[in-house]
Amino acid sequence: MTSTNPEEPVDDSPRHPKAPRPKQRTPGPYPVPPKNRRTGLVIVNTGTGKGKTTAALGVLLRARGRGMKVAMLQFIKSADTDRGEHVGARELGVEIVPMGAGFTWLSESIEEDRKLARKCWARCTEVLHSDEHDVVIFDELTYALSYGWLTHDEVFSALDERPDGTHVVITGRNATDELVEYADLVTEMKEIKHPYRTEGLSAQPGIDL
Repeated sequence: MTSTNPEEPVDDSPRHPKAPRPKQRTPGPYPVPPKNRRTGLVIVNTGTGKGKTTAALGVLLRARGRGMKVAMLQFIKSADTDRGEHVGARELGVEIVPMGAGFTWLSESIEEDRKLARKCWARCTEVLHSDEHDVVIFDELTYALSYGWLTHDEVFSALDERPDGTHVVITGRNATDELVEYADLVTEMKEIKHPYRTEGLSAQPGIDL
């Protein structure tokens, strides 16, 4: 099915020659958003499969191609390793800020974890509310919510108070039901096959890091 609307997904899957063609959906009319509806989206990439951060980096690339300003902050990844995306983003004029040095979410001190999470979130909120970015990416933020180090109220309040038009991308496994309900767009990555499990292959430069 070929859509006349460039924003609609196109179904190019093969069909048997004698199979009846599905009815083409008539575009619109679409519901009118409420007047208080933000123009900026909250996007969540979650699931157990690979590609959550990779998809967010695709948004970063596309936004920069449109001349938009992008910030990306990473909750768990350490600053000790200069990953491929860090180098590539700098060439696009985007600084990716890893804030996870020594932060594994698995320490024996829940209170210490909570303090570290709040310190990270304070930096995230500062960037989000600065009105200097069109797209803000919070990589691995879902863990802070699913482990209870941050509350939904404080995260949602910060998102509600962001400058209008600012898009936010949140990544990580185990997105909570509350976050899924709050977001505008949610995609779940599902693992079908992974070379580490089938062949014991380690992370590949340029693909995984």
